[in-house]
Formats: sequence, C-alpha cells, structure tokens
Amino acid sequence: QVQLVESGGGLVQAGGSLRLSCAASGRTFSTSTMGWFRQAPGKEREFVAAIRWSGAGTYYADSVKGRFTISRDNAKNTVFLQMNSLKPEDTAIYYCAAKGGSFSYGPLTELGFYDYWGQGTQVTVSS
Repeated sequence: QVQLVESGGGLVQAGGSLRLSCAASGRTFSTSTMGWFRQAPGKEREFVAAIRWSGAGTYYADSVKGRFTISRDNAKNTVFLQMNSLKPEDTAIYYCAAKGGSFSYGPLTELGFYDYWGQGTQVTVSS
C-alpha cells in the first residue's frame, strides 16, 4: 500500500521559515516526478512546486519562486519543501503528490497528473 506522509507544518510569523517533508512508503518513487500543492480555505488546490526523478528539473509557481525550494533524497524516498520568507498568503494545507509511472513527462502543474496524495499538513503564517 502506497503512503505519502507529510510533516513539518506549523505556525510561523511572517518572514519566517519552515521545512516540509514527505516520506513515501509502499514503493520507490526514485524514478517518479513528485510535487507539492496547497489549498487555502475557500480556494481550489493549487500547484506549488515539482521535481523530476533526477532532481535536476524543478518547477515553481510564480507566487513562490525565489522563496521556496523543492528537493529530494531518493535513498530515503523523501521529498522536501524549504519555505523561506513566508507570507500570510502562504497559509494553507500543503499536500505532497507523486506520479505513479517512471520517467513520465506531462503537465506536472496539474492535479490530474499525479496518482498518489498525502493527507496534508497545515501551514499557518501570522502577520
């Protein structure tokens, strides 16, 4: 059974930092694209960042570019999201996602591209 478990969320003041982790189990995702999405209250889930299997290809939403960094440790089957210079508008539930296939190209900014999802971790940024 495949599981993605996020951790690292919490409450932080504006300008602060958090590091989210997503640990995968049940199969290896070393050859899969993985991503982070977020959903704020009353809004649709939106793309935040994604990383290709090799880690060489990374992609970001314009709203987080320059502040967030996605990375992965394939040996630990884990993907990270380092979030710096946090703003109140970053407040949301953050979800980890993984593509089931290997070496898959496609619209990695879209929810439908991914096959597996975590349960989410809350990030709250106070002003």
